Amino acid sequence: MTLKIIGLPQDNNSSFMMGPALGPDKIKEALICGSSNMFSENGLDLGSEGIWEDAGNLNLKNLKGQAAFSKIRSAILDLLQNGDHLIGLGGDHSVSWPTIDAHSEIYPSLNILHFDAHPDLYDSLLGNRYSHASPFARLMESGKLQRLVQVGIRTLNKHQKEQAENFGVEIYEMSDLSKVNKITFEGPVFCSIDLDVLDPAFAPGVSHFEPGGMSTRFLLDFLRAFKGRLVGADIVELNPRRDFHNLTAMVGAKILKELISRIFITHYS
Repeated sequence: MTLKIIGLPQDNNSSFMMGPALGPDKIKEALICGSSNMFSENGLDLGSEGIWEDAGNLNLKNLKGQAAFSKIRSAILDLLQNGDHLIGLGGDHSVSWPTIDAHSEIYPSLNILHFDAHPDLYDSLLGNRYSHASPFARLMESGKLQRLVQVGIRTLNKHQKEQAENFGVEIYEMSDLSKVNKITFEGPVFCSIDLDVLDPAFAPGVSHFEPGGMSTRFLLDFLRAFKGRLVGADIVELNPRRDFHNLTAMVGAKILKELISRIFITHYS
């Protein structure tokens, strides 16, 4: 039993541009880059043996729709049933649907903490119900989740607002985060982080620039402090084709360090 990092290189559900399939390798490269060290901010040495393990990248080449969903879900479920905890690296946000669905099999009453510029609650986008703009609609339709809490949203349109109301989604829009520090979870929590939750000044390597986002510091502080038992996570939507000197990949790796640290200390130390 260990904490595993698995790459989910899929971007054929992207609605604007391809590129996120290249993200997992870039984040992994940044994690071990010599320009930084392997310590988390609370002092855990991620370079020590036994802290985490790279489970490689899932081969999703030429897979779409249900075929890709089934392969991701099966691979994640196998790791979880072995007693592992894991952090997935996308890939576009569509990979979160099968990843979280697999977690819900292991963790009843699973809560989702979702950081994003977009709520990703479309019933479908461009006729695609597997779209990276739809994973949380699919998950909430399943009836398996206890709560979905979304932070950093700043693109809430009429359709997605109606979806949020129908599903009982708790949304903390970027325009007013005054109450966000009061978020508390009972039971297991899966954290899904779309890098475009950050302002483009901090994370330019994403497909959808959405100005007015949060700072890297705010996100890191929140990840360390929120009240709840973190059991898994993913980091998605890095698009290396738009990145600048691997800045966003390094941001993704920094976030990954802090997620590894929190999960390891909670479950393995």
